[in-house]
Amino acid sequence: MKANIDLTRRETLTLTAAAGFAALAPSLPASAQSSGILARKIPSSGEMLPVVGIGTAIIFDFDKSDQTKLNERAEVIKALVAGGGRLIDTAPSYGLAEDRLGDLFAMTGLRDRIFLAGKVRVASREDTIAEQKASFAKMKIDRIDLMQLHNVRDANQHLDLLREWKKSSLCKYIGITSSFDRDYHAVEQTLKREKPDFFQIDYSMVDRNSEERLIPTAADSGCAILTNLPFGRGKFFQKVAGKPLPDFAKEIEVTSWAQYALKWLLGNPAINGVIPGTDKPQYMVDNLKAGMGPLPDATMRKRMVDHFEQL
Repeated sequence: MKANIDLTRRETLTLTAAAGFAALAPSLPASAQSSGILARKIPSSGEMLPVVGIGTAIIFDFDKSDQTKLNERAEVIKALVAGGGRLIDTAPSYGLAEDRLGDLFAMTGLRDRIFLAGKVRVASREDTIAEQKASFAKMKIDRIDLMQLHNVRDANQHLDLLREWKKSSLCKYIGITSSFDRDYHAVEQTLKREKPDFFQIDYSMVDRNSEERLIPTAADSGCAILTNLPFGRGKFFQKVAGKPLPDFAKEIEVTSWAQYALKWLLGNPAINGVIPGTDKPQYMVDNLKAGMGPLPDATMRKRMVDHFEQL
């Protein structure tokens, strides 16, 4: 499945692939190579966070012996930072992704430039603590920027342990995540009661189910909102493959279908960040451009969805 997703993105990407990071960085606007990317405020602190990051599910799950992938992912992280980005999201359930991040931080020396978001699964207190310790050991860290409770399913879920970690500076922020429609009621109740710093949800042109209630609830609860699966598990690229961008895309400086999908998300002012899975540096450069230039207003966002649905 992953190979097919990569292929369709290659077919829709208008950026010319380059051999290495040195060739890629100049394709960013000069201002973007430092701080030109849009940043939005984390409501609970006022800290500004750049709006385009990286998700590590699947594509960072590989054996350390695969030097080609290791070098390629290192270039992805370098491209993220060179373009003014900071956010990387991972989880224990993403196979070897945490192990590889530990290796990549050591390779690149960029850990201090990264806003790192991790997760722990809902379990007993002892098991959750053990999972956190194992994650930190794999990533070779002693603290994390954001710790999230992964895939909340219980309407009575509390965040007491995560608050203890925040109080002791083990993490700077706490949050919850969800990717399953069946859990939305429980998630909504938890958001209203617990009011975490962050909320992460699947959201894309392909799947807008969280748009009506969950995202407004999270915003009303004072959460910074991160969106995963912004390409709908590849379904977005499958639909647009081989099709030209609409002429109106020029109005918001969109030059690729990936930017089209990401700018549509970022046009929602409640969204603090998008975290697409990114396995190639040229894709990272392309994604970062979604955080630059004009964003679509509500009228343009509707026009973008209508065009996508008619393809």
